[in-house]
Amino acid sequence: MSIVELKNVCKTYPAFRLKNISFSLEDGKITGFIGRNGAGKTTTIKSMLNLVHTDSGEISYFGMPLIGNEKEIKQRIGYSTGTASWYPRKTIREIVSVTKTFYPAWDEEAYRKYLSLFGIDENKKPIELSEGMKVKFNLLLALSHCAEILILDEPTSGLDPFSRDELLELFKILKDHGVTILFSTHITSDLERCADNIIYISRGEIRADMSRTDFLQTFGRPEESLEEVFLRLEREALS
Repeated sequence: MSIVELKNVCKTYPAFRLKNISFSLEDGKITGFIGRNGAGKTTTIKSMLNLVHTDSGEISYFGMPLIGNEKEIKQRIGYSTGTASWYPRKTIREIVSVTKTFYPAWDEEAYRKYLSLFGIDENKKPIELSEGMKVKFNLLLALSHCAEILILDEPTSGLDPFSRDELLELFKILKDHGVTILFSTHITSDLERCADNIIYISRGEIRADMSRTDFLQTFGRPEESLEEVFLRLEREALS
């Protein structure tokens, strides 16, 4: 069952256009969102969160249009980007104490669990964190209010290989608990590890929206990895 739907979403900038973006996310599935830098991944994700005001098209969650139901919908979804700007000289504990007041469904037990799993020190300040730890902190907040959908923009960016592996395993656990996940990435090996579905965007247009197996069967050649398929498709698009 589709839990998120985009229909003919358009956004025009002076040097770029998002063209009739349409896709859906299946309930309880992990969807990888791939495309080269500048293809439209972040613009699409920001449109899904109404952080970018689209020119046209429809976006809905749980059968409800985003416009008119934004507050209710955002209580049920989590968003994380590879980087985030927090009050750099406030402690993690202070930032969390404010953040959780915005979420009636904040789960303190889940927060403590992920705090321990990610190895985050509440007494530290964002300015003292590595880029990888900033990613973990951002994701920690998204996971602590019982989100049914996680929308993640380059969540593994800046993580060391061990932390990336840990995070991908966590994605699979969350999926087993019914959480729907969309994450964009340029690290296609991450998708081979955990993605059920692939959405491929190129030059502002969706080129594919299907299961990972179907994507490889449709676009791949014998013995090609997902990364090799993606790179070849991009080369062919430029030729």
